[in-house]
Amino acid sequence: MMPDFDKYVAVVGCGYWGKNLVRNFAELGVLRVVCDASHETLEKFREQYGVEGVTDFAKVLDMSDVKAVVIATPAPTHASLVIQALASGKDVFVEKPLALTLEDALLIQTAAYKSDSILMVGHLLEYHPALVQLRSLVTEGKIGKLRYIYSNRLSFGKVRTEENVLWSFAPHDICSILGFVDALPISVQAVGSAYLGQVEDFCLVNLSFVQNLNAHIFVSWLHPFKEHRLVVVGDSGTLVFDDVSVDAKLTFYDQQIEFINNQIPVLKQNSKTVIPVQSAEPLSLECQHFLTCIQSRQTPRTSIQNGIDVLTVLQSAQESLKAKGEIVYLKESQLVHS
Repeated sequence: MMPDFDKYVAVVGCGYWGKNLVRNFAELGVLRVVCDASHETLEKFREQYGVEGVTDFAKVLDMSDVKAVVIATPAPTHASLVIQALASGKDVFVEKPLALTLEDALLIQTAAYKSDSILMVGHLLEYHPALVQLRSLVTEGKIGKLRYIYSNRLSFGKVRTEENVLWSFAPHDICSILGFVDALPISVQAVGSAYLGQVEDFCLVNLSFVQNLNAHIFVSWLHPFKEHRLVVVGDSGTLVFDDVSVDAKLTFYDQQIEFINNQIPVLKQNSKTVIPVQSAEPLSLECQHFLTCIQSRQTPRTSIQNGIDVLTVLQSAQESLKAKGEIVYLKESQLVHS
């Protein structure tokens, strides 16, 4: 049941990305309290939004009028904070990744079942209007049978030191790709290098699925220009989601391969069409979806299972990365959801 007061959300971790969550939940009129280690940050948000600020996470959990906790702290802290919040009966939104190990993710899943709380993972792109529309077009058969998917997430900085570029950037792309295939890959291969420190600055991931469908992901924070592009290739066309583009977020290429005398392949390219996309901030839509799930008690679009699936691929990719590109085959038990 929806609480009978307006402000019931706490945001924990108000730094690089958390500040955007603070802004959105404040604009939605539900922000009750912010929690961060920095007194300067807390004071800033007290003045800006008129909300309470605390440094003690336990104090947030003790607040009876806080019904939902939004966690945007560093990734290594996610599992512990999420489990504590669920144990206290709060609904939880946690930024990606859900956890850093599958073992921790499964502990979170158990805690969520026990508490009967809403648990949503912050896979932002799933709420981007262009990606939502792209998924719809693929489902409708716009590009025919899926053949190949690739995603590039490249930029110059921000360099992280706590997690490598695979864990920092690739969750977005893994989540997007799994959403088209609706299955985990049968094998994962990853290569990359660390130039600036101890963690990899660029990484290339290859995913192999059943029915000869393949995908690859290229992520880097050493790229000279920004590129966020998802390309979905079918046997009768291609859809391109270019998040950096201002006026062509989603484009359809009417192209296919035809065979002359059933032997000679010929590429046939007819036209290129820019598809209009709703203008809306994906983060605002994501935050609104979390509030809707709290009210209706529905399973979020990016649920615990979604987070576990992404983490399964991430962990396999990390294993391959550590083994200098050795192919990692997923166990049969991992390919079927219980």
